[in-house]
Formats: sequence, structure tokens, C-alpha cells
Amino acid sequence: MQSQSAAHSISRLANEIRHRLDAYSARSGLSGAQGRALHFILAQEEPVYQKDIEEEFGLRPSTVTELLKKMEQNGLIYRETEEKDSRLKRIVVTEAALAHQRQVVADLKELEDTLTKGLSPGQLMLFLETMERMSENLSE
Repeated sequence: MQSQSAAHSISRLANEIRHRLDAYSARSGLSGAQGRALHFILAQEEPVYQKDIEEEFGLRPSTVTELLKKMEQNGLIYRETEEKDSRLKRIVVTEAALAHQRQVVADLKELEDTLTKGLSPGQLMLFLETMERMSENLSE
């Protein structure tokens, strides 16, 4: 059996998750990137800004700008200027995007259930703690 590094295993899992999310998005007629961004935006309880999407997905500002433009053209979002800081544009979902919300929630629950199937609460806790520590290690 080939020895695998932590980085390789994490990368492979991330790719598998991305492919699953892309398949969910395609059912709704969205590109994978639009679907992932919409999943993220709809899951948030606080206002969402472009910077939040940049940080969540590790994308450059120009990439997110283009993504948001396409989402606006497709009628999924619009950007609203903040009263307190006109440089900030809050991302607001449209009724068309909200129509996807129930499916988005169901998709995310299905993905989480599939990912954690057969894991005990202790195994899941250890995995999450390990991932958090690895993330901290990369930030040092």
C-alpha cells in the first residue's frame, strides 16, 4: 500500500467534496463555483460581503468579483452599498436564490451525513480538532 501524506489525503477529500457540491449545483442549473458560493451565502446568518467569500474559498478578489457579476447576471444576488461604509457592498440573495434554499439545506445535510457515516462522535471530534490544529500550523 502506498504511503499517503496528510496533505494528499486532505486534498483528495476536498476534491471529492467539491465534486459532490458541483453535482448538486448542476441539478439547479448553476456552475459549480456559483453553486458553492450560493450554498455558502444561504447558510450564513450574518450579512455576507465579498471578503467573506474570498476568505471562505481562498480566492483572489478579482476571481470573486467575476463570480459575483455572473451571479448578478443570473438573477441570484444583488450587491447593496452599506450606509456606514460605502466601500462595502453587502451580498443580498434574490427570490430566485431563496427558491434554492430548501434544496441547498437538504444537499448540505446529505453531504454531512454521507461524510460522517460510520464515525462515532469521538472520532468526529478528534478529526475536527486535528483539522483545526493543522490549520493553525499553517497559519504560524
